[in-house]
Amino acid sequence: MRIEDLYQCFLQCDSISTDTRKITPNSLFFALKGDNFDANEFAQEALNKGALFVVIDNKKYFTDENKMLLVQDTLKALQDLANYHRNQLGLPIISLTGSNGKTTTKELIKCVLSKKYNTHATFGNLNNHIGVPLTLLSFKEDTDIGIVEMGANHQKEIEMLCEIAQPDYGYITNFGKAHLEGFGGIDGVIKGKSEMYDYLQENGRTVFVNLDDTIQEQKTSKLDRYTFSTDSSKNPNITIKSIEASPFVTINFNETTIKSNLIGIYNANNINAAVTIGKYFNISDNDIKKAIENYIPSNNRSQLIEKGTNKIILDAYNANPSSMSAALTNLRQLEGKKTAILGDMFELGNESLQEHKKLIESIINDTDIEFHFIGNDFYTSKIEKNNIHYYTDFNDFKERKVTSDIGNNTILIKGSRGMALERVLDII
Repeated sequence: MRIEDLYQCFLQCDSISTDTRKITPNSLFFALKGDNFDANEFAQEALNKGALFVVIDNKKYFTDENKMLLVQDTLKALQDLANYHRNQLGLPIISLTGSNGKTTTKELIKCVLSKKYNTHATFGNLNNHIGVPLTLLSFKEDTDIGIVEMGANHQKEIEMLCEIAQPDYGYITNFGKAHLEGFGGIDGVIKGKSEMYDYLQENGRTVFVNLDDTIQEQKTSKLDRYTFSTDSSKNPNITIKSIEASPFVTINFNETTIKSNLIGIYNANNINAAVTIGKYFNISDNDIKKAIENYIPSNNRSQLIEKGTNKIILDAYNANPSSMSAALTNLRQLEGKKTAILGDMFELGNESLQEHKKLIESIINDTDIEFHFIGNDFYTSKIEKNNIHYYTDFNDFKERKVTSDIGNNTILIKGSRGMALERVLDII
């Protein structure tokens, strides 16, 4: 089937579906395949539930020539359709990647740009080879600016996503120790994430850069860039004059003070990027301030929750060595009694035990914090000390009723998504 013909069918639909359990009326259903499923089998079910058309790549299930669209590969058809739609709309697109802070930064940028433009962005964390096409296909004719978050855990993935989305602008939050297993170490992370820079440079596009990050500054020296820094001697486009976190992040630029609802100094650059991109797109200082101050974090990301006599910093959406270190640095700066409940960090490959051991070694002298490490990798890497405790898994932690003794504390809860440490809230 020609992409032009598929596009005409798409224009007749109200939405895209890839899961028959979530079919919406008048949708275009793509029968994708996975390791353990083939959605071609459910093509007729999708039509029965209200899909207007279904896209399939298995002739065996082609039973309705009016409603079934046969292609060679449904995933490629989805990606090609998204790229075609992106080019039909012709709107400016900002791409966003990095090891930590992508989703928070995306949400902040969306809030700022929405003060002046009809801005659409990646929903949740739909940032992979399926999520990016779905994001692009959600943009409408009245969309002024699109923001596309791009995630990756191996080489060439960002390159492929850029080819689909064809961004006009890009921002990389940071290079951290995340997905080391897929990237093959920190050098692989830098190379993989920098594929966005490669695309933008080859196509003469613009990057937003934190000049305080030496690696980012060096990698973008030959690109068209719009920059921010806390050091005015670097001649940034936007100078961030001060940053505080006690515990909420406050920054100052252009004599404007922004008091955010985000906890932790590690969130400062997420705010700084939103300020910088807002200024590039001519958002007023006052509107930038309002947008950022009205943003409330959710989905287990840097949330401050008061429960009984405790203040809880819930940052349990994900974790890697870089983000874990940043969260602990922030905890150290807070006053009063402090407890850290930390879960294993996933996708670190052969470096996993080494990275868990390094993190324990980094906190060994923190005598004013009570540490509870949950998970097999932390347990295997343990170093004994009175204020450091280890548990093989969440059930082990729960059964020991540790939280019954915690009161009048600031509690940091952080771990990889698979640890689901938000469950700690139920037992405090």
